[in-house]
Amino acid sequence: MFPGMKGMDPRAMQRMMKQMGIKNEEMDAERVIIEGKSKKIIIENPSVNIVIMQGKKTYTIIGDETEEEKGISKEDIDMVVKQANVSEKKAEAGLKKNEGDIAATILELKGEE
Repeated sequence: MFPGMKGMDPRAMQRMMKQMGIKNEEMDAERVIIEGKSKKIIIENPSVNIVIMQGKKTYTIIGDETEEEKGISKEDIDMVVKQANVSEKKAEAGLKKNEGDIAATILELKGEE
C-alpha cells in the first residue's frame, strides 16, 4: 500500500491509517451490478472493500465478472405496441431513438409530443 511498509503488522497499519483519517471496511455483498449505456457488468461472489478518506468512499471489487449487452426488452416493445397502437418494428425503432424511454416513445408515436 505505502512504500517502505512491506511486512508491517496489520494492526499497526490499521492504527496508522486511523491516525491519517483513513477508514477501511468490508461490505457483505452477493452481487455488484455496474450499468453503462450499452452494457451491464455483473460481478458475482464479490469481495467488496470500502476505503473512506476525507469523507469520500472508494470501492474495490474483486469477483467473477460477466457482461450483458443492454437492449430493448420484449416487454417494453409490447407495451409501446399496445399503448401507441403501432407495429413491433415501429415500437422498437421509437424506443431506440428515445434511448429506451417508454413514455417519450408512446407520446411521440401517438403524435402527442
